[in-house]
Amino acid sequence: MSFHYQGSTLWLDDIVEPVVPGRGYAMCEHHAGRMTPPLGWMLVDRRRTIRPLFASLEVA
Repeated sequence: MSFHYQGSTLWLDDIVEPVVPGRGYAMCEHHAGRMTPPLGWMLVDRRRTIRPLFASLEVA
């Protein structure tokens, strides 16, 4: 989750790399799915609709 305070916008994104402190917050699927923005804010859900069941494996 990341947000733009002055723009009253909240974004939900897939976590593809570690979250950099101060640039967003990692949220589990359960809590991200229940997220509601503050009154007057806009929520933009940019997560993929189809989630992979397994992570890809690196081939040695």
